[in-house]
Amino acid sequence: MNATKTVLLGVLVLVNVVFVAGWIWSVKRHRMRARPTLADVVIGFATDFLDALGIGSFAPTTALFKFRGSPADELIPGTLNVGHNVAAFMETLLYVTSVAVEPKLLACMIASATAGAWLGAGVVSRLPRRTIQLSMGVALLVAAAFFVMRNIGAMPPGGTEYGLEGWRFALAVGVNFVLGALMCIGIGNYAPSVIVLSLLGMHPLAAFPIMMGSDGLVQPVASLGFFRSGRFAHGPSLGIALGGIGGVLVAFYIVKQLPLTAMRWLVIVVVAFAAISMLRSARDGRPGVPGATG
Repeated sequence: MNATKTVLLGVLVLVNVVFVAGWIWSVKRHRMRARPTLADVVIGFATDFLDALGIGSFAPTTALFKFRGSPADELIPGTLNVGHNVAAFMETLLYVTSVAVEPKLLACMIASATAGAWLGAGVVSRLPRRTIQLSMGVALLVAAAFFVMRNIGAMPPGGTEYGLEGWRFALAVGVNFVLGALMCIGIGNYAPSVIVLSLLGMHPLAAFPIMMGSDGLVQPVASLGFFRSGRFAHGPSLGIALGGIGGVLVAFYIVKQLPLTAMRWLVIVVVAFAAISMLRSARDGRPGVPGATG
């Protein structure tokens, strides 16, 4: 393992120690008493199983939350980042050490995404309920569109490189800053990362360590903002974290091949329905509507 990856993994462990301490502090400060349910654990297992296979976890989790009607919409962004962080930590360890990417690019991409998350979490944790509903509704539609593109073969084919230089390097790092910020409102970064890196001439497989490494630092950093505000659901977050451990291990070590195209079509239907539901909730809750909730 090269020095860059060693430093990255060291930082990953340190940040996640802070994440655990922050979660404990937040639970005490905001007097959170909710416990995870079996449904929360199952959701964590299923969605992080999909994440480890490259489908993503944020959009499916949001859809499942919307179907069952909890947690509250304004708590979903924080719950996604907090709950899926354990799986992101594991995936970072597995993929960063198994796929070779140019070290400088990997380090700068992860650093820029982390900086974007720090900025984004501070903004999202103060957004009103309706703004979050609108943002997540659009995010779900974007995710569904990416899934459709993947299934019909409209994604860029990609190149053969595992590194970038010059303006392509700068563009990739800048885009990853934006993706890190957008993760705070529930937009997963895998499909956008694959598209951007493929268009810049990189091998699609290179997106895995960059995406997983970004998630591994973005989510705990973003979670710190949600810990301060208390805008996350503790019980579901804990259940997702517990279930996600099994989901990642099964996907990475046991499951070798699945009909991913068919699975993505199913996810598309579920996510699109949830997007419409989220946008309808935002419409029904807009100011001036009789019976609207804030």
